[in-house]
Amino acid sequence: MKIGIIGCGKMATALVAGAIRGKAVTADQVLGYDPLPEAAEHFATETGAATCAEIAELAGCEAFLLCTKPHHADAALASLADAGVADRLLISVAAGVSIASLRSAAPSGFRIIRCMPNTPALVGEGASAFSLDDHATPDDAETAGRLLGAVGVVHQVPENLLDAVTGLSGSGPAFAFLMIEALADGGVRCGLPRAQALELAAQTLRGAATMVLQTGVHPGELKDRVASPGGTTIAGLATLESGGLRAALIEAVAAAAHRSKELGNA
Repeated sequence: MKIGIIGCGKMATALVAGAIRGKAVTADQVLGYDPLPEAAEHFATETGAATCAEIAELAGCEAFLLCTKPHHADAALASLADAGVADRLLISVAAGVSIASLRSAAPSGFRIIRCMPNTPALVGEGASAFSLDDHATPDDAETAGRLLGAVGVVHQVPENLLDAVTGLSGSGPAFAFLMIEALADGGVRCGLPRAQALELAAQTLRGAATMVLQTGVHPGELKDRVASPGGTTIAGLATLESGGLRAALIEAVAAAAHRSKELGNA
């Protein structure tokens, strides 16, 4: 299958490079297009795939990965229609652009998959989800799963849950970065050098997440294993609970999901 990449920015580069590393596709199965020559050049250097100067040159591709900014999606799809493209697979990572909007702008007969990746995909640790339109086939779902699965964890969900995915895994890295920064600040307050505190904080969250994923043990139980009676950890946990950390994180995910829904309806 030849895959045309529309928009060769960081996310497209990460997805394609990961898919090539994971042997989901080969470099010669990919053709990229970006109106910015420097973006296309960087994409080609990082992936080994070819690029083209005009979007019409993607017309021979059997599937397309739409990685444009959301407000550029309609124009890109119109250009494909002008090139006579029809009856193909479109996988979109354009943030907030609904399947209905993609359907109205896409050439006739397109099968559409809407995806929500997140920025850790750039380092092969993504948490992504995708939704199918009524015309997409099980083979199409497998194609999307291979591409996204090459750069992390991927789940198929109904489209009405993509806002929740956006609030959790889409916005979640920023919440985690804030926690890492705050933990490092705590270490500095207690006397650690900044660089050491930051590395210890980041590795601590990474290690904790790995334990949850690899052991399958509920995080509440893992927490209890660390918190010995009358010890240091339970003292810190009590402070976090009194400060409302748990409720704040729940509300942060809900607020981000609500905003995602608002933007999708705009």
